[in-house]
Amino acid sequence: MSSETAVDLKSHPLTLWNGQHGLPDFSRIGDGDFAPVFDAALKAHEAEIAVIADNAETPTIENTLAALELSGDALDRVSAIFWCRAGAHTNPTIQALERDISPKMARHYSAISMNAKLFARIDDLYQRRETLGLDAETLRVLEKTWRGFVRAGAKLDAEGKKRLAAINEQLASLGAQFGQNVLADESDWAMFLDEGDLAGLPEFLKGAMAQAAEMRGQKGRYAVTLSRSIYEPFTTFSERRDLREKAFRAFTMRGENGGASDNSEVVRTTLKLRAEKAKLLGYENYAALKLDDTMAKTPSAVMALLEPVWDKAREKAAADEAELQRIAASGGSNEKLAAWDWRFYQEKLRAEKYAFDEAELKPYLQLERVIDACFDVANRLFGIGFVEKKGIPAWHPDVRVFEVKNADGSDRALFLADYFARPSKRSGAWMSSLQSGYRLGKGSSPIIYNIMNFAKPAEGEPALLSLDEARTLFHEFGHALHGMLTDVTWPSVSGTSVSRDFVELPSQLYEHWLTVPQVLEKHALHFKTGEPMPKALLDKMLAAKTFGAGFNTVEFTSSALVDMAYHARADAPENPLGFEAETLKALGMPDAIVMRHRTPHFQHVFSGEGYSAGYYSYMWSEVLDADAFAAFEETGNAFDPAMAGRLRQYIYSAGGSADPEELYTAFRGKMPTPDAMMEKRGLV
Repeated sequence: MSSETAVDLKSHPLTLWNGQHGLPDFSRIGDGDFAPVFDAALKAHEAEIAVIADNAETPTIENTLAALELSGDALDRVSAIFWCRAGAHTNPTIQALERDISPKMARHYSAISMNAKLFARIDDLYQRRETLGLDAETLRVLEKTWRGFVRAGAKLDAEGKKRLAAINEQLASLGAQFGQNVLADESDWAMFLDEGDLAGLPEFLKGAMAQAAEMRGQKGRYAVTLSRSIYEPFTTFSERRDLREKAFRAFTMRGENGGASDNSEVVRTTLKLRAEKAKLLGYENYAALKLDDTMAKTPSAVMALLEPVWDKAREKAAADEAELQRIAASGGSNEKLAAWDWRFYQEKLRAEKYAFDEAELKPYLQLERVIDACFDVANRLFGIGFVEKKGIPAWHPDVRVFEVKNADGSDRALFLADYFARPSKRSGAWMSSLQSGYRLGKGSSPIIYNIMNFAKPAEGEPALLSLDEARTLFHEFGHALHGMLTDVTWPSVSGTSVSRDFVELPSQLYEHWLTVPQVLEKHALHFKTGEPMPKALLDKMLAAKTFGAGFNTVEFTSSALVDMAYHARADAPENPLGFEAETLKALGMPDAIVMRHRTPHFQHVFSGEGYSAGYYSYMWSEVLDADAFAAFEETGNAFDPAMAGRLRQYIYSAGGSADPEELYTAFRGKMPTPDAMMEKRGLV
């Protein structure tokens, strides 16, 4: 497609999705197509908004709220494909466009939120909402839309609107820059090793490192990369303390290496603009702004959850550290335990306590089998089935496509999965959608995708996962189910369009089924022999489920506490990295543990505003997920049909159609306390 010709949005492959199964035809989409289609789609959406805003008729749900929800279809489509590419398979052309389009999109949506005529129509409906005879979901959508306009500056004066739009535009640019800087540091760094450097490394890791080296043009050598799927097992098993330290320092210094990819100034400016934005909108601080539409509601409620957990986690980590130092000394090391030693000695402690190590588990956790387990659990709980469709082009040859079927054989959704790490993909794991599911207008079926970063095995070899990686697969698939099972009318409350501290419930809850014994017995089969995991190993693995609780909880909770510390103050720190260090010192952060996500590469918080002042939400949802799985345990059946039916109705299918507290209470009968979560984590 030439970018020189005028764009016909009705026929362009970025906006007319006429590939197989209603997908975009990725084989007809080139990097140069995005810019002109974005420009045309933005103009088309502006024209649609003008028609709604300038309508002289009395506002109705149909001519205002529904029209607004269904507007911008072409923009939604090109955006969905572009942001997928920007995260999962980027290149310099895509990155340049990301830097250009991020502020442009922010400007576009600011203009919509601050359109006085449009807000007047929404406000008219909102003021009359009790007289309109609305069903509960429509009323909720109207109220959320009105509040969204107000929080986006609809009630500001002209000068305030102009300043807020400029702030949003700048924040969008900074978010794109932050993510690209982290990716640059991750993809540019590799430590190449030879056979003599591999002491202690299991075969699965050597294979992954050999493949990573070959991908980087060093066939016959071994590469340590900053992908967690290689970095974490390397620092767990390598007997070379000097190499563990080198990898650790590269991993923790992402975004803080000076030069073009350094994020220090990006963070400082971001925090400054967020504080100004909150003040402009009448909030005490940015955290108060972000938490206004969540279950937690206030920073103090978040701290009431995090602080007791932090105290317990530090106690547990201190006890573990003494044990690790003992093991190190018994092995002849007189060095004080350092952060690059923790995983290494923790694995030895696991072997001592439970007589097995991570390398013993991996042969039983084949990627293909864990995918089958995800699908099997979904079928047993919700009656849906998955059929893989080969040969369908997507954004990368590794992407796999599955049809999702209801119990009666009818179509429910499409599911796409992109499992392996590569230099063109940002780190981490996530779920998103090319298309959400809803009934409004002509309706729409969900097209959901999962992105992972597992180490790609050599040709013909199976991909073997760690237990943490298998949990990650289940976690992201739980998000995918939230998108695929959605059963709502309105697009804006479809699937995962829920409050940030509720969105992790379906994903974290789904993780529980990975370690249900009958799931492991069926799917945890040795990749060579096909034999199920021996009962003795299974029992040891389940007994060790909370092993490392101190380390894991300190890693996570310190990140959540620093996130809140940045955003619960009225101003922004002049030196954010100095502030990070001061905050951790005041918290009593153990010397031998670092934050799971240090500030310069904390993508949840700084690569966009999604989880800013919201990283706590994983733990908030964990309180819910521990209690929700206990509901199944109380029945004595992890697949209890009645409980599964309630789970689907109130959690996985309901989206944001009702208040999350109402939905959870409808499922469980009450709201939980943190006790079950603390027990699940092994902190009590």
